[in-house]
Amino acid sequence: MPLPPPPTRRLDNAANRQADRKADNELLLKGALCVLIGGGVLVAPYIIASPGVQQVVAQASVVGWFALVLGCGFIAVVGRRRLAAGTQD
Repeated sequence: MPLPPPPTRRLDNAANRQADRKADNELLLKGALCVLIGGGVLVAPYIIASPGVQQVVAQASVVGWFALVLGCGFIAVVGRRRLAAGTQD
């Protein structure tokens, strides 16, 4: 006998709304931190005076771009969720 399909909708109660809000805020914080770290890694070679350290940080530009794109993606997901939640009345 096959299993029944999983539920596709959650109850709209205060506990679920609070859990969703907390998850969105945590994801927004992670996104903002990733954007700050990525931007810092990309800008640091122009600020650092020591040529040796400047070269090492410049070689990490791929990591900086990855963090920047990942952070922007996290922020976009939170924005999409908030827009979708606002239109479900």
